[in-house]
Amino acid sequence: MAEDKNTGLETKRVLMKGNEAVGEAAIKAGCLCYFAYPITPQTETPEYLSRRMEEENLIFLQAESEVAAINMVFGASAAGARVMTSSSSPGISLKQEGISYIAGAELPCVIVNVVRGGPGLGNIEASQADYFQSTRGGGHGDYRCIVLAPNCLQECYDMTMNAFDLADYYRMPVFIQSDGIIGQLVEPFDMHPYKPMFDKLPTKNWALTGCAGRKPNVVRTLYLNPPNGLEMHNRNLEKKYNKIKSELRWCETYNCDNADIIVIAYGATSRIAKSAIKKHNDNGLKIGLFRPKTLWPWPEAELVEVAQKNKGVKFLVIEMSMGQMLEDVLLTLMDVVTKKDILFYGMGGGWNPTPDGVYAEISEIAKKL
Repeated sequence: MAEDKNTGLETKRVLMKGNEAVGEAAIKAGCLCYFAYPITPQTETPEYLSRRMEEENLIFLQAESEVAAINMVFGASAAGARVMTSSSSPGISLKQEGISYIAGAELPCVIVNVVRGGPGLGNIEASQADYFQSTRGGGHGDYRCIVLAPNCLQECYDMTMNAFDLADYYRMPVFIQSDGIIGQLVEPFDMHPYKPMFDKLPTKNWALTGCAGRKPNVVRTLYLNPPNGLEMHNRNLEKKYNKIKSELRWCETYNCDNADIIVIAYGATSRIAKSAIKKHNDNGLKIGLFRPKTLWPWPEAELVEVAQKNKGVKFLVIEMSMGQMLEDVLLTLMDVVTKKDILFYGMGGGWNPTPDGVYAEISEIAKKL
């Protein structure tokens, strides 16, 4: 499934903060309800929406806690509304029970995580340490969430619109995985009207909209009858997730033909890496970038294709964590390249790599080619 840039008429160039761009995109995509609790570095999203949703006569509610907010999302989604919440790492952890219930009930919603340093309360600095939490489901049980990873404000805006469509199309939660750099970044982007990704979305005939004249709908996560009801439910979820993996894999490849070294990075880290890559390419080396834009589904086939086209290439995985996406890279390439050809440069605790640091890391690898 191709990524939809969501471009349309009446586009205007605007200057905003990343967290605000997400909020405005949600309004334009038809988000009827937003429930959240403030936490740095995502507070600009509820702050922005507290004003804009009132202007648009939409529902904004600052909940008493993250747990309350996610359960309000559950209720609004069950009633058929487009609904969003946002938070940052410890807040997303508190929402995990509700997210598991929403996934189990197959309800569509959008969840924004502006990741900060951890574990525990951590700090408010930018981080990518929630990769495992978002791509493995996060809460209890066998479930997945689609995870989109923007690296600029244009993608914050476009992907948020995409997220609402994907949530309705596949009937499941969709994450926007941002970080403290992208959320706080101010840069221009093209603000355009909402254009649906799909010609037609499934009718929400399962929604709890009042049952006068029809059989009541039931939204549930408890399957006691028949005795293997939960097993059957999990089998159906598995089929859906496999379908998504075959249809939805987004990535960017930059300079990946005949490369000596290919950097693998996502989100803000990919922007930092690209600065270093361009400087190296000016010096005669051929350095490429592979950037997953969907963290789940992981763009496995696309990375394998890049590896098969570049025999003998070294891969450098860069993350603002101690090595999480690295595991997906190793699993993807285990039958294609040797483990010693996959190198790692990571920073945790809210420290982010710099272009000079990435340049030096690539230089060290290049000396051994």
